[in-house]
Amino acid sequence: MFSGAIKASLATAAAFGALLAFQLPTSAGSAPEATYASVGAETSVPYGWVDFCERYQGECVGARLSAVDVNLTPKAMSELVKVNKWVNAHVEAISDMDHWGVADRWDYPSDGKGDCEDYALLKRKMLIDAGFPRQAVLMTVVKDENQEGHAILTVKTNKGEFALDNLNDEVKPWTATGYRFVKRQSQEDPNVWVQLGRPMEANSTARF
Repeated sequence: MFSGAIKASLATAAAFGALLAFQLPTSAGSAPEATYASVGAETSVPYGWVDFCERYQGECVGARLSAVDVNLTPKAMSELVKVNKWVNAHVEAISDMDHWGVADRWDYPSDGKGDCEDYALLKRKMLIDAGFPRQAVLMTVVKDENQEGHAILTVKTNKGEFALDNLNDEVKPWTATGYRFVKRQSQEDPNVWVQLGRPMEANSTARF
């Protein structure tokens, strides 16, 4: 299904998990101030995700899980940067209309081509295969400075939320993207989507 380069990367990604130490304790007082998007009520699920799940049912099934955040060790951040840069470099940007002849289709970039949702889907798969918790890697819909819709992958950590974006190789805190965050997958259930609002300071309820 995947092109040779992407297949090889997915196989390599499965080994990343052994290198990550999500459960290492964070030294008291060492973490910078973290902010999180305020999560609102359940909202409409993007058609692209519903359609994706009909074609990749195994990617969307699973029990409801308790929310969990990534403990953002240096190794974990290094893997986020690696995956973000690799996918950005190996997928050619193309619109859904030019690629598939339809206005909106979410899919893996199996032929090495895709649009923003496809980049994010591949990054999500690679990180989950590497051992990142499903509940912390979240497909997210935003609006850019021109109020155009865009999709990124949000990674929720004990040091805040970070954006993996096909338009930027840098893994940025969500507040530094310049985007207006609209909605994303629920941490507990990827098939439930929730509204997003203004920044919210980290508090004792964050789970690692």
